[in-house]
Amino acid sequence: MSKKDYYEVLGLNKNASADEIKRAYRKMAREYHPDVNKTAGSTEKFKEINEAYQILSDPNKRSQYDYYGTAGGQAGQGQGFGGFDFGGGFQGFENFGEFSDIFDVFFGGGKSRRSGPSRGADLRYDLRITLEQAAKGMEKEIEIPHFVSCSTCHGSGAKAGSKPAKCSNCNGSGQIRKTQRTILGSFQQIGTCPACHGSGQIIKDPCPACHGSGREKKKHKVTVKVPAGIDSGYRLRVAGAGDAGEKGAPAGDLYVFIMVEPHGLFNREGDNLYFQAKISFIQAILGDAIEIPTLTGTATLKIPKGTQPNTTFKIKNQGVPNLNHRDKGHLFVLVQIDIPTHLSREQEELLKKYRET
Repeated sequence: MSKKDYYEVLGLNKNASADEIKRAYRKMAREYHPDVNKTAGSTEKFKEINEAYQILSDPNKRSQYDYYGTAGGQAGQGQGFGGFDFGGGFQGFENFGEFSDIFDVFFGGGKSRRSGPSRGADLRYDLRITLEQAAKGMEKEIEIPHFVSCSTCHGSGAKAGSKPAKCSNCNGSGQIRKTQRTILGSFQQIGTCPACHGSGQIIKDPCPACHGSGREKKKHKVTVKVPAGIDSGYRLRVAGAGDAGEKGAPAGDLYVFIMVEPHGLFNREGDNLYFQAKISFIQAILGDAIEIPTLTGTATLKIPKGTQPNTTFKIKNQGVPNLNHRDKGHLFVLVQIDIPTHLSREQEELLKKYRET
């Protein structure tokens, strides 16, 4: 596993939060557990998922993995699978991190859930920006269609003049309990009430505008702050800018994924920029000072006498700001010598004389 990408194993990017890591692990563990998935390779996949979670769920191990590409040698060495019987049934939980996770994955959780309607959905927006915008930073106003709280019932879902009634199925708690027997014994499972969908209330007279959902679809403008030095693959979170939850539940978040467009002059690698410049063979022989384009204007590059083809020069601090500490990268200029293919008779004579001398 040392050469595998743990983030890729869990279907995440490197900016994933601890909650996103846990959710991805639970989802994939359900899908690939050998007692559920009998397809070839499911056991090995389950091991990979578990191994990735062990590293990424531990802040210290994750930090070491992000920096060195490993977490204490080859990930998973010395950990084993602690008597976990992949042939069917449980004998140990040594490799599942938090003990409660195993109940969440296979039994739906034994802990009390938050009553009430579910939080609104998170939304994604793909934002394309130029290299100049990425280097300088910017504020961008975007327009997104999403669910907002209903302006007629103000999110309650009930018709004006009426009130929701207490759900008789769950007695207003929004939850129902049932006992499940497993090979580990009996466990009490707590789930969302199917009658009221977790709200604890039944709407007998729904709002005609939103049909009882408590929300409506509208377009909304959001200002996104793009920090200087950002690159493709990063995402920005705008809290509360996702879909509103039903019947007054909290809104989800908006995630803005950044795509930096290719540049016509520069190639970017991290904080550094790369540019190719052509000079004449006379400039290479005698030396010169040439103007090089930058993201903010131009810079003067001194070409020393006798410069050879494919020589690289560095212009300091003309790259892209670092996203974390604001130091700038550099601009590297690869010099290519332009050899003429057609010469006048006079030019040929001069070169012959130079060769003879």
